[in-house]
Amino acid sequence: MAVTDCNAFPRASRFAAAASIALLATVVTFPLGGCSFDLGSWGSDKEKPQAVEQKPTGTISGQSVSDAQGYATRGQVLAKSGKTEEALAEFDRALTLDPYNVQALYGRGLIYQADKQHEQAIADFTAANGLTPQRVEPLLARATSYLAIDKAKEAASDLDEAVQAEPNSAQAWSARGVTYERLGDKAKAFTSYGRALALRPKDEAARSGLARTGG
Repeated sequence: MAVTDCNAFPRASRFAAAASIALLATVVTFPLGGCSFDLGSWGSDKEKPQAVEQKPTGTISGQSVSDAQGYATRGQVLAKSGKTEEALAEFDRALTLDPYNVQALYGRGLIYQADKQHEQAIADFTAANGLTPQRVEPLLARATSYLAIDKAKEAASDLDEAVQAEPNSAQAWSARGVTYERLGDKAKAFTSYGRALALRPKDEAARSGLARTGG
């Protein structure tokens, strides 16, 4: 992902962009550009938002809305195998049947993100976040796309929310460090890198960020 960074240290200005890209790649590593397709318990009844529970139960073109989960699951498997075109088709089928399918929204967003269609990715991540507001993954993914289109303030807002929702997410803290470093706020970047390093002591990218922003 081509993300540039504003560096607060003139002596290292030639290396600022490279450092930012390397760190962002580390904290959000995934074959399709951002976050893992493993949504864990997102599909469990315990975590379904009210909007999903009230979804229609009729049929569309002879298929029930419940068939959407099968398409979403197949899309996830195909995406993990690198078959993104086929995966995208499966996610589209799932969302035609069930617009509230979080797995399909999130998975399709990751594919759009990898293809640098960031506005479309942001739309899907926004929908996924609306359905599961306490999950870090859509916020982190959306922040990644915001950074890619030079909307660091929007990314910072998402990451602030992400670390409140999940204070033990090293990925979210590291990404927050990248974002605030880019915005020129060394204090918040330093704090974020420090929290990431405390959670993941072997995170050399966060360690480098800490050194850059700590003077």
